[in-house]
Amino acid sequence: MCFKKIAGVLRAISGSPHPKNFTSAIIAAGGSSVRFEAALTKQMTPVCGIPLIVHTLLAFENTECIHEIIVCAKRSEIDYYEELVKKHGLKKVSAIVAGGNTRQESVLNGLKAVSDKSKYVAVSDGARCLVTPEQITSVCLAAYKYGAATAAHKSTDTVKIADSKGFIDTTIDRNTVWLAQTPQVFKTKLYRAAAYTALKKQYEVTDDNMLVEYVKHPIRLVECGTENIKITTVDDMIMATTVLENRMKVNKNKGEEA
Repeated sequence: MCFKKIAGVLRAISGSPHPKNFTSAIIAAGGSSVRFEAALTKQMTPVCGIPLIVHTLLAFENTECIHEIIVCAKRSEIDYYEELVKKHGLKKVSAIVAGGNTRQESVLNGLKAVSDKSKYVAVSDGARCLVTPEQITSVCLAAYKYGAATAAHKSTDTVKIADSKGFIDTTIDRNTVWLAQTPQVFKTKLYRAAAYTALKKQYEVTDDNMLVEYVKHPIRLVECGTENIKITTVDDMIMATTVLENRMKVNKNKGEEA
């Protein structure tokens, strides 16, 4: 067996990146940020000197296995995104499309803009500005191996199910409880089929995993820790700023040591 064939077999076993695994990232950033309660939408609010959304886009830009980025933006902010792409050298951004009335509709608009070469699609919240290239890569590798994978964090709290009156009904074994995050990565054909099945049957979801769960395809959970939060309120910005400042200090110290 030649070296190329051996390498291909090893990649298949490990779920490693492959030139044929063209992966499109769809970034959902079309929300109105109602719960954010600030002058700017959360995606445009500065964090450590640049808009929050830029941190998210840079993470995907700097992930080797991501080949293109489609941004689902608030219609009134589309022109501003075009400026951000140029200013921050976001070369992988291939399209900026208008978001819909719901997140589900926005991502479907993004799906229509992916390249014909796309084999996998990575759907992510624009407001998860703390996601890292390493986390994105881990989820992509799992998806290459299993067909579908999601970033998540195993619950450390005991989970209670309440009855209709607000009293505890049951307690779930926390060893089986995970908190879903993004990115959520799927084979493009699988995701497209799941998305249009939901559209046809008017099935509404709160995350993209639910679309694929609905068509009964297994999804691999990938531990991505507690920092990969979705910015929802102004208070969340405090944590985001602290984490990003600490990362910059670490990178600066590494650079000085080198």
